[in-house]
Amino acid sequence: MLYQKLIKGLHWSIGCLLLVLATITQAGEAEFLAHEQALIKAKFEQKEHIMMAWYKADTQQAVQLMELMLASELYYQKKEKRLYRVTDARKGAVAARLSDGESVTIAKKRNFKRVSINNHLRALFRQYIARAGLTAVEPQQRIAAAEAIMGNTDPDLIATVTDLLAQETDAEVQAAFDLVLAVATLQSKDKDQQEAAIKTLGESLQPAALNALKQFLQTYSESDLAPLASQAVDRINGKIDFYNGVETLYFGLSLGSVLVLAGIGLAITFGVMGVINMAHGELIMIGAYTTYVIQQLMPNHIGWSLLVAVPAAFVVSGLVGILLERGVIRFLYGRPLETLLATFGISLILQQAVRSIFSPLNRSVETPAWMAGLIDINPLLSLTQSRMYIIAFCLLVFLLLLAIMKRTRLGLQVRAVSQNRNMARAMGVRSEWVDALTFGLGSGVAGIAGVALSQLTNVGPNMGQAYIIDSFMVVVFGGVGNLWGTLVAGLSLGVANKLLEPWAGAVLAKILVLIFIILFIQKRPRGLFPQRGRAAED
Repeated sequence: MLYQKLIKGLHWSIGCLLLVLATITQAGEAEFLAHEQALIKAKFEQKEHIMMAWYKADTQQAVQLMELMLASELYYQKKEKRLYRVTDARKGAVAARLSDGESVTIAKKRNFKRVSINNHLRALFRQYIARAGLTAVEPQQRIAAAEAIMGNTDPDLIATVTDLLAQETDAEVQAAFDLVLAVATLQSKDKDQQEAAIKTLGESLQPAALNALKQFLQTYSESDLAPLASQAVDRINGKIDFYNGVETLYFGLSLGSVLVLAGIGLAITFGVMGVINMAHGELIMIGAYTTYVIQQLMPNHIGWSLLVAVPAAFVVSGLVGILLERGVIRFLYGRPLETLLATFGISLILQQAVRSIFSPLNRSVETPAWMAGLIDINPLLSLTQSRMYIIAFCLLVFLLLLAIMKRTRLGLQVRAVSQNRNMARAMGVRSEWVDALTFGLGSGVAGIAGVALSQLTNVGPNMGQAYIIDSFMVVVFGGVGNLWGTLVAGLSLGVANKLLEPWAGAVLAKILVLIFIILFIQKRPRGLFPQRGRAAED
């Protein structure tokens, strides 16, 4: 009997709970329907009051509706007077009813009408969305919300931020809240509060802090605190200049890395064989087109396709280089003018071959997800991941080449031939074999450079022509055949270009760099790091 009574009591309790939940759900649906009907019929002035009441009743629901209105995705069906989310208002598209999530197909476009808002409502909705974000679970959402309301002096909002600051445990969120309060109190009449706000803003890197201080100087130019605010502005401007310089240096290193990748293969062939290869740019182009082809073969694995493209581009460009050396260049050793003309003709043939196979139009190579995006160091400095990967890739290729040249039999023979070809032949080195492999190695590295360039620019038949002159400048400036010289020269020229561009422009910067190299070669004809050896001294 006792067991049966317990079971009946449990059933009765569960029934009461379900009844309460049903009553609450029905009450929530009734409240939603009331707000929904009012919003559909309301004018702009009335929509503000309706959404504020909705915000107080159900903040999350009201924020979702505000976001839909800001995105122009909130519609209502004219006949049944119900709200829908519509991302595409064309005939045949799908609309989702907000009250129950049911999807309907749009039979006629005119059956649905967008819930319109004006600029005043847009600004108001953004503030309320930000206000709701102040209590979000994720710290980054709270920081974003604080940045969105910065400059707002609404007393209720400031009181809310003050209360939340007392409960906040995340240091970055606390700093964001402090900045919101400092910007708000900067306009107060209390000098002690203004002074504290100026000190807080002077240590911040947020653009809003600088704007607030500048506005303070305009409004209170005669105040005793004006010199303190002016010092804070100067301090922030100094930080801005510093981080702009860091960003310029970063861009210069990334450009220099591209120049090193483009020139390091030429440094090997030019240094060992003395061949002026005007088709070097087209070998870079072949590497870039190899990347494009690999992506077309692996459309669902873009991230892996780039990793596969690196060895593939090395092999393809290397084989083309060996064929070029065995088929043409080996018959022209000792005749630099004929070699230059022959390789220039080959470059034109390769360009036309690419046009015939892939068409003259540029091809776009997709950047993998793991290379995309920014690394936010602080509000004044963000570094692109793709450039960072290219810098790292350049250093990796350089170290691998250095290991090959210093630690392998081929590297030993290459260095012997480059320093004194006749003595190397007398010691039994097959210079013809070394020439072919060296040209293949340099051409393969050019193909790897094409893989990197495909992530920075469109792939086209003429892309190699843009880097052939830069490659020769890097090789000559660094010292013919010297890998360390190529690295230093490429990075130096890249940084110099980016330092000159802000005040000289891109074209004039390149001209100035070229003039510098000409003057430098007049003083040091063998470059920064000249080759060692008897033949090298001739």
